Amino acid sequence: MANELAWKKPQREACPGVLMAPLRDPWFVLLLALAVLGVTWTATATTPAAVKLLWHWAPALLRGLGMNIQLSVLAMALGTVLGLFVGALSLSPSSLLRRLARGYVLAFRNAPILVLVYFTTYVFPFELSLASWRVPFPDWIKVVIGLGLPASAIVAEIFRGAIQSIPIAQWEAAQSLAFRRGQIFRMIVLPQCVRRMLPSWMNLYASITMSTSLASLVGVHDLVDTATIASNTVNRTDFTILIYFTLLALFFAYCYPIARWTRHLERRHAHH
Repeated sequence: MANELAWKKPQREACPGVLMAPLRDPWFVLLLALAVLGVTWTATATTPAAVKLLWHWAPALLRGLGMNIQLSVLAMALGTVLGLFVGALSLSPSSLLRRLARGYVLAFRNAPILVLVYFTTYVFPFELSLASWRVPFPDWIKVVIGLGLPASAIVAEIFRGAIQSIPIAQWEAAQSLAFRRGQIFRMIVLPQCVRRMLPSWMNLYASITMSTSLASLVGVHDLVDTATIASNTVNRTDFTILIYFTLLALFFAYCYPIARWTRHLERRHAHH
């Protein structure tokens, strides 16, 4: 009975800690302090007229944020599909396939994202010729490719690490029960890999989302481009301060919950 009470006591005491977890996060406290300073500074530097203008531009800013979210989702989808394929090749029995996969990962994992975005934008044609048809190849698709390539290299490493983290004893036990290799992978290994990959995958998604701000440099009408157009159109210092602070707040409001959920999954996985 004493051991049982001793085991339950930390659980009861941990409940307030769960509620206060964000306040114990030093990064959250730092960002909160910066947000308070930013709001205070913005409130003193802006005027009611600037706030009214911001409200007028708010729908355009939200549409721009929607473009950034669309770019990040498509880039992660492309990166995940390519990354799983390359990660599987890195575990192939063939040394040639393993070397090719390793070269792919090294090339795109260490390439600057901005360089890849410019590369895909200006190397790929502006339209594709299919027989007598001419299909436009818009810049936002090129940005998706430019962001998806480094994401695929990182996903490949995440997938390879997750596979190799599964104890070899589980493979041997399943083989002793007459499971085929495909069944072992699908029914035993893959479910565990998904749980282990998810925190890193979400962290990568947040990083790719922030990198979508580079799309404005190649002519994609995203949140940053919309804020720049609004700032140049209104041509007021107080409005420029306000709109770029709003841009920062929108990215933070979208990415920070993802980061918090990622840390929660990491802690839960560590306890298992």
